[in-house]
Amino acid sequence: MSKAWLAYPLMAFALVAAKPAPVAGPTVPMAAPAAVAGDPANRWTLELSTGGKVVVQLRPDIAPRHVYRIQQLTTQGFYNGLTFHRVIPGFMAQGGDPQGTGQGGSTLPDLAAEFSDLPHLRGVASMARADSPDSANSQFFIVLAPTFKLDRKYSAFGRVIEGMTAVDGMAVGEPPAEPTRIVRATIGGPLPAPPASTAAAQAPAVATTGAVPPKP
Repeated sequence: MSKAWLAYPLMAFALVAAKPAPVAGPTVPMAAPAAVAGDPANRWTLELSTGGKVVVQLRPDIAPRHVYRIQQLTTQGFYNGLTFHRVIPGFMAQGGDPQGTGQGGSTLPDLAAEFSDLPHLRGVASMARADSPDSANSQFFIVLAPTFKLDRKYSAFGRVIEGMTAVDGMAVGEPPAEPTRIVRATIGGPLPAPPASTAAAQAPAVATTGAVPPKP
């Protein structure tokens, strides 16, 4: 949502400021901590109908509940056969909807937001949601180019570490005429124990609709 209307009352203050405020860098490192990277369960692999393979380094250190949801659904075979139903060049590729329309999700409760300072750079994987911040469920998107307007509005849960060219090669459209499918999704190790805060932090089970990130 545009915040241009805020510029006018702040303009006078900006003109008299002695110097611009320093710009703080992200407090979350792009590289996963060694303990996270060393756990094979935190490597999420998507084998695509194009023959490509995408490996995502999951980040339970910044989004434990969302990572566990990805791991849980993956071990259940939920993502196998689902499409990337919304692929916009220079923006993102979105999948994880059993309906293939952007309106569906799993039967599990929606998740409370886990926004962080991890910037939405190329290759970052993040959860799609509806209007409510606490409506992420199963849909996700992979960022194709830096899109900082998504920062702290969507729960980033990892980043592609192998196979970004396969993401670039996905069929384009909303939806594509012949969408790219996830043939098989796997994690590299057994399903971990759920994070201690999972039960307390789940959002109430409500119908999730329109689970799409904003337009580029």
